[in-house]
Amino acid sequence: MKFIRHTSVLALAIGATLSAPAMAQETVRWGVPMAFGSNLVALGDTMPWVSEQLKKVSGGTINLQVFEPGKLVPALAIFDSVSTGKVEAGYSWMGYELGKVPVSALFGAVPFGMETPMFSAWMYFGGGDALLKESFKPHNVYPIFCGSISPEAAGWFRKEITKPDDLKGLKFRAAGYGGKVYQKLGASVTMLPGGELFQALEKGVLDGTEFSLPTVDDQLGFSKVAKNYYMPGWHQPSTNQFLYVNMAAWNKLKPQTQAQIETTCTAGVTMAIAKAEALQGQTLAKFEKDGVKARQFNKVMLDAFAKASHEVMAEESAKDPLVKKVYDSMTAFQGKNANWHHLGYLPRDFK
Repeated sequence: MKFIRHTSVLALAIGATLSAPAMAQETVRWGVPMAFGSNLVALGDTMPWVSEQLKKVSGGTINLQVFEPGKLVPALAIFDSVSTGKVEAGYSWMGYELGKVPVSALFGAVPFGMETPMFSAWMYFGGGDALLKESFKPHNVYPIFCGSISPEAAGWFRKEITKPDDLKGLKFRAAGYGGKVYQKLGASVTMLPGGELFQALEKGVLDGTEFSLPTVDDQLGFSKVAKNYYMPGWHQPSTNQFLYVNMAAWNKLKPQTQAQIETTCTAGVTMAIAKAEALQGQTLAKFEKDGVKARQFNKVMLDAFAKASHEVMAEESAKDPLVKKVYDSMTAFQGKNANWHHLGYLPRDFK
C-alpha cells in the first residue's frame, strides 16, 4: 500500500510537471507592420510565414498579426514606431533608419560585403548578433535576424550604363550605403518605398532604381518601364530583414516565448534563402522574352563602384565608432573566410 501511495504521489507530481509548461504559456497579441507587401516573394512573405509557424508551435498563444505597408504605420517608419512604443514590433529591411542609426545599414547590406551564407555565419557564429543587440539597445529596440535573400540586382535603368560618367546627374533610387556610393559617383539619389517606384519610373521622376531580386522586381512591374537590367548586386550581396521588437515589450515576455520567437525567425532565415535561390532563373528567362536586356556591369564600372564603396565606408567608419566596430568585425570575418571560399567552391565561370 505504501508503494502504491508513493507511486500515486509521484505520478501526480510528474503530471503536474508535464502540464506546467502548457499552463504557463503566455498569450501574445501584437500587430506587426511590414515595410514590404506580403505578396513579394521571399522578401515580404517571410514574416507572414513566421507568424503562421509561431501560431502552430505555440498552440495559438503567440499571434503576431502582420499588416501590409501603410496599414498600421508608414512603410519607412517601422523603426521609429517600434522604438517609441507605438507598436510592439515591426518587420523591415535594416537600414531605412540610416539617418538615426548609421550602423543599421551594415546589418541590412554592405557594398562588396558578405554574401548571404557568410553573413548568416557571421551573425550566428562570428559575433554579429551580439553587435546587433548592442547597436540597437540605446534605441529601445530588440532586433531579431528574421530573413535573408540572395544578392539583389544592381538596378533598372532607362539607358545603358557603360562608364562611371553615365551616372552623373542620374535620378536614381537607392537605399543604405549603396545609395551613398551612387551619390559619390555623381547620381542624384532618393529613397522611395517599393510601392511608389513603378510610377516614379513611368513618369520620369526616376531614371533608374534598385530594389530587390528578379522575382520581386518582376512583381513590381519594372520591366514594363525600363529595359536595361544590371547585375551583380554589388551594393547588396545579401539583403537582410529583421523583426524589430520594442525593448519593454520584449522584456515582459517569458524566456519560453522569447525562445519560440527567436527560433522561428531562424527558421524564417532558412526559408527565405531557399525560396530566393529557387526562383530567380525562371524570372530572368521571362525578362528575356519581355525584351529586357539583362547585363552584368563591366569591370570598369565594378572597379568604380568598389573604389567609391571603400571610400564611403572609410568615411562612415571615421565618423562613427560603432560603425567602425561593426564594419571591422564584418571585414575581418570576410577576410578570414575568403581563402576557403576561393579554394573550397567551384569557380563561378567553371563549366
